[in-house]
Amino acid sequence: MMIYLSATEAKQNFAEFLDQAQKEPVTIQGHDEDLVVVLSVAEYHKLKGLLKEEFQQFCDQVGKTAELRGMTEAKLNEILHSDE
Repeated sequence: MMIYLSATEAKQNFAEFLDQAQKEPVTIQGHDEDLVVVLSVAEYHKLKGLLKEEFQQFCDQVGKTAELRGMTEAKLNEILHSDE
């Protein structure tokens, strides 16, 4: 679940806003649009770790596909250094 606050509410109740953000993400809105999401450091690190893991899986899949199509390290080096 996510909590939504206006920028004015967040300013007026800053301590309460920070406490809430430690428990769950809080979206700050201004002029009827979402401006930012504030979340705890723990939640941030969790998301960052998931992104790294997802990117690593993507890279592994690209590598496997390239290998299945005949790409070798020697061919890659040749491609990378062909303009030198």
